[in-house]
Amino acid sequence: MNEWNIQSRAHACEVCGQPFADKQVYHTLLFDEPPELRRSDICEPCSQKQSAGDTRNRAGFISHWQGIYEAPPPPADPIHKDTAETLLRKLIEQNDPRYAPAGYILAVMLERKRVLKVKEQIVNDGKRVFIYEQPGTGDVFTIADPDLRLDQLEAVQRDVAGLLEHGLNPPAPAPVAAAETATEATPQSTEQPAVN
Repeated sequence: MNEWNIQSRAHACEVCGQPFADKQVYHTLLFDEPPELRRSDICEPCSQKQSAGDTRNRAGFISHWQGIYEAPPPPADPIHKDTAETLLRKLIEQNDPRYAPAGYILAVMLERKRVLKVKEQIVNDGKRVFIYEQPGTGDVFTIADPDLRLDQLEAVQRDVAGLLEHGLNPPAPAPVAAAETATEATPQSTEQPAVN
């Protein structure tokens, strides 16, 4: 299983194909179908037709939850400063292990601010994996616990602060050597001022 994974909520029922209406109740089923987890969103009528026991006995069944569909908001201005959520999405897209601790801290921050909700906690290959949902979009995030020690937290918090301030591509430091070279290359006047 990938440590990082986002699966968006469907905009239509997987069983009957009917689009979800704004504020409609839907059900999400989560299955372990290696190499990834698979999300299945279905409408209330289709969920009622399926027996809960049949669903839970299906191979790979992990979890089930109910949500209320929120129609997507109109497109926003594409130019905006990184927020914790957009940064987390970028880190997940990067799928770079060096950002795993920062991604975990961002997910915990977003959980505390009630931007993300923990839907399930599973153990895979001896590692805890949290399954988060963003209620507004229905996106599901799987975030592995990096097992941070207390002596590592300060460094990770600095990394997160730097990523929030500068993003994934921080500005290049000012070329100090070039400035010093330019100063040295400037001819200095050796004339003494005239004394009257």
